Amino acid sequence: MQFLQFYSEDGRIRPGVAEADRIRMLGTETLLEYIALAPHERIAWHTGDTLPLAGARLAAPVIPRRNVFCVGRNYLEHAKEGADVFGKELKLPEVPTFFTKAPSAIADPGADVHLQAAVSSEYDYEAELGVVIGTRCKDVREADALGVIFGYTCVNDVTARDLQRAHLQWFKGKSLDETCPIGPWIVSADEFHASDGINHAQHLAIGMEINGVQKQHSSTEKMIFSIPRLIAELSKGMTLEPGDVIATGTPEGVGFARKPPEFLRDGDVMEIEIEKIGTLRNRVRIR
Repeated sequence: MQFLQFYSEDGRIRPGVAEADRIRMLGTETLLEYIALAPHERIAWHTGDTLPLAGARLAAPVIPRRNVFCVGRNYLEHAKEGADVFGKELKLPEVPTFFTKAPSAIADPGADVHLQAAVSSEYDYEAELGVVIGTRCKDVREADALGVIFGYTCVNDVTARDLQRAHLQWFKGKSLDETCPIGPWIVSADEFHASDGINHAQHLAIGMEINGVQKQHSSTEKMIFSIPRLIAELSKGMTLEPGDVIATGTPEGVGFARKPPEFLRDGDVMEIEIEKIGTLRNRVRIR
């Protein structure tokens, strides 16, 4: 199932689920509230009201109550290209490298992303698979991790590389307004978690095109740390809440590692496509 949020005629953000060419309304105020329900309670909140999917203006499918969790250097080839740029020896971490993006960075699918030229001259793109937590949990065993997932979505970890270097950490350069487009929807976990125990979300083609030219192309099977391992590590001693989003890292091909570097320009169209999820499209506006 494809869960989404959209703008109603009165400008409110409403939750729904896509059914063919229609949106079936959900009875909760937000999709976050729906996700927080127990799984057996959710179906009762599907209403009989529908509206056309075509022409609907989509909103970010979820706005978590706290920062978006992100994973750095989780694809080997991306780690290699970064080490090459800075002339450093490649040293892979023994545990995932976590950082966060502020909720104010979240942007809608299809929306223009407004960036400030005076703040950064090195805006970059990063295509990532997003994992949405569906159950309040802590100290999750890796073997049980798939059971706490609500679904999967696309995340674009837009990054100001010069700020990232200047501040000697990643939060500021990753958290500027509108630098975390999410969407276009969340595809429910049952579409990926097979009865044979295979997590098909770990075997998805993932890519990024800028103005129709492919810049990133890889597979989620090339993650250094798997999705269950990420959840197990992140939840050690820390409670995860329904609606929390984990961006699982980006593959190679980002702008700063290209020769010469290719940073985003005003008018560029970014399109992330992830197999079985869809396309997250945003135009860059730099002023």
